[in-house]
Amino acid sequence: MIDETIYKIFRRGSRTYFYSTLFFPPRVRKDVFSLYSFVRTADDYVDAVPQQTDEFYAFTDRYAAAVSGEATGDVVIESFVELSGRKAFDRAWITAFLSSMESDITVTSYRTIRDLEGYLYGSSEVVGLMMARVLDLAPASYPAARGLGRAMQYVNFIRDIAEDLALGRTYFPAEEMEAFGLDDLSAAIASRHPDRFAGFVRYQIRRYQAWQEEAETGFRYIPRRYRIPIRTASDMYRWTARTIERDPAVVHRRKVKPSVLRIVSGATANTLKA
Repeated sequence: MIDETIYKIFRRGSRTYFYSTLFFPPRVRKDVFSLYSFVRTADDYVDAVPQQTDEFYAFTDRYAAAVSGEATGDVVIESFVELSGRKAFDRAWITAFLSSMESDITVTSYRTIRDLEGYLYGSSEVVGLMMARVLDLAPASYPAARGLGRAMQYVNFIRDIAEDLALGRTYFPAEEMEAFGLDDLSAAIASRHPDRFAGFVRYQIRRYQAWQEEAETGFRYIPRRYRIPIRTASDMYRWTARTIERDPAVVHRRKVKPSVLRIVSGATANTLKA
């Protein structure tokens, strides 16, 4: 049975991941809930307004205590630590994840795509690696797992441009913004220079699409029953990217998300195709 706290964190945190995950077998579903609730909780602390810095560091301290064998009373952490031990997560993955989350406290921009790569590794690629371990996939799948995590995170960056700006952050290479003649990605700039803004966003979407296509070559490593929810989540991220590609300025009007009906219908279609 999935703990109620963990269930609520997942359901509140991501519509696409939550409803896609429901199509995993119950045992796997429980593990995915444990993984997601841990990464979501850490992310929520640094994305809060104002940032909950003290709470974030208290969270990392509780994690360290739980790893050393202490009882913390934190169901999110203890569930994750049990999962990470059972599935043999590399401890360096978790360190990289928490380091990327910590960087959100002080780092607000990135000069080049190379500068951003370290953040992407810790914030998303290692989560893909943990998912590969949860599903007991062969090590040959790990490059694709990293790539899928990175690709999905990049769509979130594109979708959440306005939200991240409100937090004082921009997750796109400054040198690429300058190449498109953009000082920033604000609604005012998008209104003043719609063609430049649209061109920049579509350029970033093409980067995502290349990463996504490469990552999906790794689907061959995923057993049929597990492929359904993963394919569904990928399809929903593709839908989000296409929606924004048609009208890049939409990111300043609303948060583009697939409906529950679209997600469930997509999962049902993937079940029939699998």
